[in-house]
Amino acid sequence: MQALQRFLEMIRFSHTLFALPFALFSACLAWFKKEQGLSWLELAGILLCMVFARSAAMAFNRLVDRDIDAQNPRTAGRHLPAGTLSVRAVWFFLLLCCAGFVASTSLFLLATPSNSWPVILSVPVLAFLLGYSWAKRFTALAHFWLGAALLLAPVAAWIAILGLAELEIPLVLGLAVCAWVAGFDIIYACQDVEFDRKARLHSIPAVLGVKGALRVAAVCHAIMLGLLAVLYVVASPPHGPLGFVYLGGLGVVTLLVAYEHSLIRPSDLTRVNQAFFHVNAIISVGLFVLLLVEIVLGRM
Repeated sequence: MQALQRFLEMIRFSHTLFALPFALFSACLAWFKKEQGLSWLELAGILLCMVFARSAAMAFNRLVDRDIDAQNPRTAGRHLPAGTLSVRAVWFFLLLCCAGFVASTSLFLLATPSNSWPVILSVPVLAFLLGYSWAKRFTALAHFWLGAALLLAPVAAWIAILGLAELEIPLVLGLAVCAWVAGFDIIYACQDVEFDRKARLHSIPAVLGVKGALRVAAVCHAIMLGLLAVLYVVASPPHGPLGFVYLGGLGVVTLLVAYEHSLIRPSDLTRVNQAFFHVNAIISVGLFVLLLVEIVLGRM
């Protein structure tokens, strides 16, 4: 049990809350359009793919960054630098998660034999997710690579259910997720600005400084809010279930984003974790709950 707990801590399993609600959000929009409605087989496939994909990406990131993490006082206590998990064990865990992800895509083929896209795209998607771990070694746009990786969650969930039909809906949602993730990853990276410069790692805070980076993060989040508004246009009746409950929730999300940025100052980064973890978890889960409310109200 202790070893399992260490693996879950290494991949920060609880942070699956960031991407999973958006995958389920997209899936619900797809099921709304699908004549058969909710498929438990597809739901199981989405949950398994999300867990395996994220776990593989996090494990690979820890392996690739273990030497860098050992040099950074903020990350030196992580499991690989600290020696509480072995490199061999993490490699085994990574391969197991990769195999589990590819195998899980077969559930969608069982649900809809005519839709082979999840199986076809499984390896390219996995390669893109793992590739993020190298990005900061050659580009300050690594934050947007991470955003694009999470963009794949709602897009892939939609494709798994409906194939390539009406992709404008998941793409708008995915681009909103991309801007949201890039923004809060920039905020998070502000903690390591001096270390990144010394280690010659690329990040927006290292290039622009903390003050400039926070401005870029604010622009990213403004774009996110705009895209969530566009989502209402493309996914409101008759094209989707979004209505006034979603619009009201979008107002609350706007306030939460403003609150998130109010917690951070260029001279005071002590509340980054509060902004990064608490506020963003509320945003992702909250939007999904609002969608469920819209669907329930629409059927009453």
